[in-house]
Amino acid sequence: MAQGNGRTSRKVTFLPAGLDRKASEQLVGILQARLVSLIDLGLTLKHIHWNVVGPHFIGVHTMLDPQAASVNEMIDQLAERITTLGGSPDGRPGTIVKQRTWDDYSLGRDLVDAHLGALDQVYIGVITSHRDAIAETEEIDPVTQDLLIEQTEALEQFHWFVRAHLEDAGGHLADAGRTTEKSAAASARKATDAPAPAKRRRASTRS
Repeated sequence: MAQGNGRTSRKVTFLPAGLDRKASEQLVGILQARLVSLIDLGLTLKHIHWNVVGPHFIGVHTMLDPQAASVNEMIDQLAERITTLGGSPDGRPGTIVKQRTWDDYSLGRDLVDAHLGALDQVYIGVITSHRDAIAETEEIDPVTQDLLIEQTEALEQFHWFVRAHLEDAGGHLADAGRTTEKSAAASARKATDAPAPAKRRRASTRS
């Protein structure tokens, strides 16, 4: 889920103390884009939760619910920050589809590692865009920046949980080098399907 910024400045109805209109509207535009991204992420996590199958199903199935719950809390934080800045958060389905700059999640019902490979790419897109927003808010509003930093820390931990399932003992990811959900899923699925002795032989040749 590669993400662009997909945003413009948005009108505000009042100004918070210490910020001018230009800064407030720019911040609301940044946060609205992050709101759209996290709403999409929350829905994607539940979709995977419902559609993951195969070995290690229960571990991944139960891992994703707390992530989805935490993302929903982040969504609420962003929406309330937009309101605090004088804006109006828009989480309507039509707005999500209109404002997002990425396609729907690529997989339906599929194996654990395939979904985790695709979700790896989803988290890369979300976290990269959150980091871009952190950089953009540094000079404008450190309060908003602090919120984004806190959220990014949590998102990076969730990303680590996902990648731990794709990692071998040498620290190599099953979807390494892939840049799309489908290619990452295929790579992770192939690694899972390989016989155990072959995996051990490959691991023994790594430096």
